[in-house]
Amino acid sequence: QVQLVESGGGLVQAGGSLKLSCAASGRTFSTYGRGWFRQAPGKEREWIATISRFGLNTYYADSVKDRFTISRDNGKNTVYLQMNSLKPEDTAVYYCAASNIVGSRSESEYNYWGQGTQVTVSS
Repeated sequence: QVQLVESGGGLVQAGGSLKLSCAASGRTFSTYGRGWFRQAPGKEREWIATISRFGLNTYYADSVKDRFTISRDNGKNTVYLQMNSLKPEDTAVYYCAASNIVGSRSESEYNYWGQGTQVTVSS
């Protein structure tokens, strides 16, 4: 089992930045690829970024590419999402997740999920 806990969400003005963290406990952290998803009110949860087990490969949705950066520190069992140039449409609950499948972008391929952290971007 892997337990995931997100933190770092909050309220920020458009154009601002936030850095989300996701701390893991349980099974060996580096075994899993990690991803970030988000769910805006009234919308389905969407994939936004993935990082491979040792951080060598990263993947981004077009909606966040060049603004968001996913990274991980296996020594601290933590994955991060640096979010810059935030827009009101980035407002959502952000979830981190862990997958046995490297580079996965599919929600169904993630085995473990955090509880989510709210990010609100004001205009």
